[in-house]
Amino acid sequence: MRLIVFFDLPTITSEDVREYNRFRKYLIKSGFVMMQESIYTKIVLNNTVSETLKSGIRKNKPKKGLVQILVVTEKQFQKIEYVCGERQSTVIDSDDRLVIL
Repeated sequence: MRLIVFFDLPTITSEDVREYNRFRKYLIKSGFVMMQESIYTKIVLNNTVSETLKSGIRKNKPKKGLVQILVVTEKQFQKIEYVCGERQSTVIDSDDRLVIL
């Protein structure tokens, strides 16, 4: 499964920028990878892990703005159609348990 977090946060005041950076850093520390600006994704093994991550996002949500979470299967995620641009190959985003460097 794949957990996708979409967010649209204000960056008008310096406090807003701090909240934005804090939330973004929380996602990165939690293992999320940026798909696009303000869209982060993470592979999860099951619903238990998914619910734990969603709970953590709720606890660390910013005071203002919009944060949305979507859970999709790997099969659904693989059907993404790239209309413009191309897939980033520098990011390892497979569900393989063994990575050979």
